[in-house]
Amino acid sequence: AVGDVGLFPGVSVTKVRTPRLTTTSSALKGAIQLGITHTVGSLSTKPERDVLMQDFYVVESIFFPSEGSNLTPAHHYNDFRFKTYAPVAFRYFRELFGIRPDDYLYSLCNEPLIELSNSGASGSLFYVSSDDEFIIKTVQHKEAEFLQKLLPGYYMNLNQNPRTLLPKFYGLYCVQAGGKNIRIVVMNNLLPRSVKMHLKYDLKGSTYKRRASQKEREKVFPTYKDLDFMQDIPDGLFLDSDMYNALCKTLQRDCLVLQSFKIMDYSLLVAIHNIDLAQREHAMADGTSQADTRRPAAQKALYSTAMESIQGEARRGGTIETDDQMGGIPARNAKGERLLLYIGIIDVLQSYRFVKKLEHSWKALVHDGDTVSVHRPSFYAERFQRFMCNTAFKKIPLKPSPSKKSRSGTAVPRRSCQGGVPSQSHTSCETKAQVMTEADVEQGSHLGRPDLLPRTLPVDEANSDSIATTLSTSSLGSGGLNSPANR
Repeated sequence: AVGDVGLFPGVSVTKVRTPRLTTTSSALKGAIQLGITHTVGSLSTKPERDVLMQDFYVVESIFFPSEGSNLTPAHHYNDFRFKTYAPVAFRYFRELFGIRPDDYLYSLCNEPLIELSNSGASGSLFYVSSDDEFIIKTVQHKEAEFLQKLLPGYYMNLNQNPRTLLPKFYGLYCVQAGGKNIRIVVMNNLLPRSVKMHLKYDLKGSTYKRRASQKEREKVFPTYKDLDFMQDIPDGLFLDSDMYNALCKTLQRDCLVLQSFKIMDYSLLVAIHNIDLAQREHAMADGTSQADTRRPAAQKALYSTAMESIQGEARRGGTIETDDQMGGIPARNAKGERLLLYIGIIDVLQSYRFVKKLEHSWKALVHDGDTVSVHRPSFYAERFQRFMCNTAFKKIPLKPSPSKKSRSGTAVPRRSCQGGVPSQSHTSCETKAQVMTEADVEQGSHLGRPDLLPRTLPVDEANSDSIATTLSTSSLGSGGLNSPANR
């Protein structure tokens, strides 16, 4: 561990690379719970009112001496100060997602927080509440500062549409001790621990050095990247027509929001639960063919699951049926196996600052600039959407009627190359589809390719030739009406 925070000797603030923090981080977890208990409790005494502009910039601070005070309880940690950012604004966000103060407190403070050993590449610490509802992540000073600046726009966006794949931020806090500041953000938990994830990918739509390292692959639950996805799942993940349309429309809307804030370098986290594989694993373990009966507890927050985040237009049912979706989005792979997808946009607290501009400039000199993951926000958003809606996710097409089949014999094989779940015998078709898809991602962007000098186009111009935008809007107007759910 690096850096003593003063709460407990050896507690690390950042650059935590190993799970050696298990015992010493108990002080940090305890301080977080004491601070949140106090700030939520004191907020409940304040009357409900509309959020004002100045509410986004308020920072409340309370000192927690170890011997206690007339406002704070005694504790067995060293003295610390706890700061709460924009308490009234975050109270509104929690209310918008249906999180009551007592539920928020109970989830975060009733039982010890669980530290996740698979920390992020940035060295952030992750804690999950015992009921799987919330994730607590340590963030850097610049990220916390950027989130504060985003709050007014975030407020406006959530009011317009609470169904989003963007992170749901429920609170921003800081534990200050021994001259150090540990900033934390409370967010929705994308991956319930009670559902086994068989694969997990961090996708950006870039291919430059986008392969998981050997060190990452050796982890119990590795996070793979774009090149791994294209190798492991070359045919993509197949969704019901309505579900595909809703997902792409949500991604399009969220990318537009991120682009307007000049945010980039974000990823789509895609975790895959293979229902059929889980049943086989359970049968092998038990000697029985019964399905796994474990189910995650219902989440308290509204719009918190992947399914709820995109389900503005999609409806339950369609060509993919599952008895219990467990909050995941039903899908199939090329083998026809039933899947549940748990997805969300992550790492959004990156603004396109000078450092990012510089990073892109030198990478573009030694590699194809269009495949580098650090781009100006408009092009990044366009490439991100194109990859997700053309390569990662695909629509299961409606089967043509026998009469159409007899009239035009060439239509069927051509359609299977475009979007259907291909059989193993159609190797040439699969190869062609894969080559075309990769070409779309890597070279299609050269058409009207923006120059590599960082500049920001108006929103309309940046999205005018977006393949993903065209695809999602046109399919919403036609495909959705012919889908099985609406017939």
